[in-house]
Amino acid sequence: MIPNLAIVHIETPHFRPIPLWIPLFLLWIPAILLSPLIFIVLFGLSIAGKINPWRTFRVLWDLICSLPGTHVRVTADGTHVRVHIL
Repeated sequence: MIPNLAIVHIETPHFRPIPLWIPLFLLWIPAILLSPLIFIVLFGLSIAGKINPWRTFRVLWDLICSLPGTHVRVTADGTHVRVHIL
């Protein structure tokens, strides 16, 4: 399953956290439109790097499909940022 939504929480000591809902499915529209160019570039890079191009595409697809369920937490100077990908 491809990721569809990311929820970002930014917490600072002075402000109440507000969740930001980012629709990732909207990023698939330009990705689909640019897919021929992306395909040619990845194919050329994998040939230049002497890697099987189909394996390259499979690994990238597996990486994209494994993103749902990812939790990222970053803390710096009292500010906390949490990202949850659905």
